[in-house]
Amino acid sequence: MFDRIKKAFSRDSSKPQEDAPSQMPHGPMSEWAGTQGFAFSVDGDGQGVVLEGKIGGKPWRLQRGRPTRDYIVGEEVRARAELGLPEDVAVLVMNRPLKETLEKRAYHIYTDDLQTSVGSTLPEEMRWLAMFNEVAWDALPAALWERYGVLTDKREHAQAWLDAPLANLLLNWPSPTPASEVPFLVLLLNGKAYLRMEYTPADLLTLQHAALIFTSACESALDAFGRK
Repeated sequence: MFDRIKKAFSRDSSKPQEDAPSQMPHGPMSEWAGTQGFAFSVDGDGQGVVLEGKIGGKPWRLQRGRPTRDYIVGEEVRARAELGLPEDVAVLVMNRPLKETLEKRAYHIYTDDLQTSVGSTLPEEMRWLAMFNEVAWDALPAALWERYGVLTDKREHAQAWLDAPLANLLLNWPSPTPASEVPFLVLLLNGKAYLRMEYTPADLLTLQHAALIFTSACESALDAFGRK
């Protein structure tokens, strides 16, 4: 299950990615963005795209482009929203294959006698796994806990944010459905919301559903923790 992610880690992260960018035409994406009231733009090299909007008056931005993490192959979808949440709210949802692979990677780094300094080399995701505890509760379907790990330092924050509608979106991707090992995470931290995933399958339905998950996660966070 983890072979593809392990191969990604084995690449030299100092070298630029060689994976070909998506060949999806921008027209359908732009048309869809317009129907949703999202601003749409294309980056300087004509490959990456940007969607922007507001949720409860708070700005968000979603990008599709070259990956910024070595565990992502091909293109990456990443999003960020400035929600102004309380600073103590920290909840991470990560697909299990990525979580387990990162945990194994961190273990090998910490136990390698030749590793003299790990603080500056660990990606943020590995630090989050060390900081937070995994939680679960009966109100959500067992399939959610099988596919994702939910980590936080305050269980009540996870329960307040991850409600049944958001869990349903996390479980029910459109066909062709991303495989369970496709890297994916959504996060509340430092007052903001984040999403990061590998763009697989690289089609419009995947991007649409990722945007829906992210905007729904933002709405749920604002409802749970207050709208300033």
